[in-house]
Amino acid sequence: METEQGRELKVHVPFCRVAPKNHVLKIVRESIPFIAVPALLGIAVLVFGFWYLTILCAIIAGFMAYFFRDPKRVPPSDPNLVVAPADGRVTRVAPTTFIDNAPATLVSIFLSPLDVHINRSPIAGRVLDISYSPGKFLMATNEKASAVNEQNALIIQGEKVTVVCKQIAGILARRVVCWTRKGDNLALGERFGMIKFSSRTDVILPQNVKVTVKEGSRVCGGVTIIGQIA
Repeated sequence: METEQGRELKVHVPFCRVAPKNHVLKIVRESIPFIAVPALLGIAVLVFGFWYLTILCAIIAGFMAYFFRDPKRVPPSDPNLVVAPADGRVTRVAPTTFIDNAPATLVSIFLSPLDVHINRSPIAGRVLDISYSPGKFLMATNEKASAVNEQNALIIQGEKVTVVCKQIAGILARRVVCWTRKGDNLALGERFGMIKFSSRTDVILPQNVKVTVKEGSRVCGGVTIIGQIA
């Protein structure tokens, strides 16, 4: 349907709606040891006069604070839209099969170390199941990563669609973090976890979702529209 909804998609896809300027940028609690260790080490070596090591430690601590940032996002209000579950670049949009072997579409998003690594719910719905699988740590862009890497798969059931969202560890990532539990209700764009360092997030969409992103597109978690429910 070419119209108001189509025009709305064009407005929302390129932009990342965030909190007002006076909003204090938060960091996730998992970041505390990653920031504290280099910061304390920097103070310790400064006592012995190794100021250049202190600068290095300060840079590392600053990067960790930047990496673990948790910006507030404002998702679209239309319940018929599916949003990106993570920040990053779309590396694959391809046919796949759903839980019941029905035809579906896979959208893969690669997160570089500079992207926000918070994962957000692509739809509003109830978490039917969460399945963690230990595995390898291939490059996140490798097609085999979806099957063999360490990952956490959530099945989220909305009013009109059910989607599968996978948190997939990459070559640098060594831990997938999930804050939600089976049976929890998630709002559109709500945080449900994160993946540490370089990683990938896959979302499997059923046939009645029209995918609106292409390979190579940059997306913003919880904000960029990646599909429209028919």
